[in-house]
Amino acid sequence: MADKTVMLCCGAGMSTSLLVTKMQEDAKARGLDWEIFALPTGTGQDKLQEVDVCLLGPQMGYVKADFEKIANGHCDVVIIPMATYGRMNGHAVNDIAMEHMK
Repeated sequence: MADKTVMLCCGAGMSTSLLVTKMQEDAKARGLDWEIFALPTGTGQDKLQEVDVCLLGPQMGYVKADFEKIANGHCDVVIIPMATYGRMNGHAVNDIAMEHMK
């Protein structure tokens, strides 16, 4: 089992798939034992009690408050900055995840 679990959520879970791959490659290069996966927001909200951090695609900012309410302090819910997301910068997104892990 992985040390930490990072979940990315977007509208359909499709656009984050490439970012997940880049994050996984970066985590492996850093020697981090993380499980990183993407889900659509409708499914992701059911997993908030099982992850260490939830990262939302920038277009999903409108669900942040709902996700935080469901997470109830178990994990941070963070919106990925638009520029970082657009560049598909897995290293930078992993840095964000690391900052918000409990």
